[in-house]
Amino acid sequence: MKVAKKVHSIHAAKTNLSRLVEQASAGEEVVIARGKVPVARLVRLDAPTPRRRFGAMRGRARTTKAFFRPLPPDELADWG
Repeated sequence: MKVAKKVHSIHAAKTNLSRLVEQASAGEEVVIARGKVPVARLVRLDAPTPRRRFGAMRGRARTTKAFFRPLPPDELADWG
């Protein structure tokens, strides 16, 4: 969700940094300018995707011997 840019001077950005970070985290794009020249853009970062860890489910799931038995012919036919 990108909302219209808001331009702030460097002085205003230093004074209101917490508020500007909140605006950026809400999806707004905040532009910081030196005089009338834009020099920086404050935008929300997407959260990093958590890495998958091998064996994370170890001990949490159980299977019975029925899991390893072949499917009956009628069910197997449904799978193609």
